[in-house]
Parts: sequence; structure tokens; C-alpha cells
Amino acid sequence: MFAELEKINARPEPFEFYTASDLWTDEHTSKQMLSFHLNEEIDVSSRKVEFINRSVEWIASRFNIGRDTKIADFGCGPGLYATRLAKSGANVTGIDFSERSIEYAKEVACREQLNIRYVTQNYLEFETEDRFDLVLMIMCDFCALSPTQRKGILRKFHSILKPSGYVLLDVYSLSAFEQREESSTYERNLLNGFWSPNKYYGFLNTFKYIDEKVVLDKYTIVEAERTRCVYNWLQYFAPEELKKSFMEANFKVDSLYSDVAGESYDQNTGEFAIVATKA
Repeated sequence: MFAELEKINARPEPFEFYTASDLWTDEHTSKQMLSFHLNEEIDVSSRKVEFINRSVEWIASRFNIGRDTKIADFGCGPGLYATRLAKSGANVTGIDFSERSIEYAKEVACREQLNIRYVTQNYLEFETEDRFDLVLMIMCDFCALSPTQRKGILRKFHSILKPSGYVLLDVYSLSAFEQREESSTYERNLLNGFWSPNKYYGFLNTFKYIDEKVVLDKYTIVEAERTRCVYNWLQYFAPEELKKSFMEANFKVDSLYSDVAGESYDQNTGEFAIVATKA
């Protein structure tokens, strides 16, 4: 038992493990995540509906979205942005590896006869011959990627954009990093049964990596038949660091905002957004 507890509480190296699929493709947890997406009153998988509506209105204006605009939405979930942007006339491609979310999004697009192509795939592996006017990665998905994955996804964005195309994504700030603290908690059926329909015991270890500006929420789920770990990594950024990443990937940084609804940049906000174009 002592050895098991030592393993549960062990601190891994930053981004040592990648378990995103365990969250988004598991039959039980994907159902929970979809319910969070569709709850318009909470900021969990998606932001509140009021913010999404305001964000889409700003995106449509900022990037002059029209009938011929081609948009790629990385991590589209159940299509909350894709649906609204398609209603503005855009031709949208949504990529997500939650089959449950994509099926929901497809049903909406079919019912409302929207010009959206949905792809069920890990967006790190997405390839296409299409070229886009705008690439979106919203809800700080970029922060969940390792340094190597971030470099790869920026190369991908660069390759699939038209010469005048833009990227819009948001990240967590150093101000938010300062608010995070290390902790260890244990609870029967942690998060009210989120992790399994069966009885389980859940351990949550939050590790903070000061030098790397990374936080890990490490979930260890102990069921009668199995024990598993899910690693939720989050990178926090200074504006200069994010700009450097984009410039190294041959992008030109256009502007910073406090969010993807176009609020003026404020260094004290917990998140910020960047707009960049191909250099």
C-alpha cells in the first residue's frame, strides 16, 4: 500500500505523459464533457453562452467573415463556435477527437443545413489539402500541449493557412499561474462520479512547476478492476514568450487581446488571446 501511495503522489517531469484521449474518447467521461459543453451557464468545457455569442460576433467582424470565408476550428467540441460561424456564412471545418461531441455537432449541422465538415480525429494528426482564411483554437487548448506539440501545431497552422490567413487562439496568463497552488485531495467518487459509472476512489494531485510555468492536475482513479491516471497539463504564458513561439513558426503577430471576444489587452487578466498571420 505504501508503494502505491508513493506512486500516486509522485511528481512527473513536465509533459512526461499525454493522456488527453482518456478524457475525450472514454465512453463515460466523454458523456460528462458533452453535458458540460451544452450547459450554457458554466465555464467548464466551453464558456457561457453569453460569452460565446459575443465572441462569435467579434470574430465575424474582426476577420470579415462572409460567404467565402474558410475556417478551421481545432478542438471544435459539439460545434458551439462552428455552428454560429456557419450561420454567418462561413465554410467551416471542425476537428475534435471526441466522437460523442462530433456526432452531436453533425446532427445540429444537418438539421440546420449548415456548411460544416466535421472530422473525428486528434487535431495533432489532422492533414488536409484545404487552405483556410482563419484557424481557431479556443478555450486555451494550446496550453494543454507540450512544447513539441505546440511547435508542431503551429507548423500545421502555417501550412494550412492561405497567404493572408490568420490564427486566433487564447492561453492562460502568468497572472493566472500565480493564483495556482499545489495540493493533494482524496475523495470517494471524486467529482461526483465524473470518472466512472462504477464506484471508485479518486486522488487529485496538483503540481506547480515554477521554472517552466506549468501546472499539472494528476488524477488517479482506483476502481475494483483497474487503476488509471489522467494528466491534465496546463502551460501558462507571458505575452513575449507566446509572441516568440509564433515568430519562430514564421508568423507575424498582429495583436493581443484579453480574450477571444476582443477585449483590450490587460496583463492582469487570467487569459489573453493572440492574433497572428503568416509572415
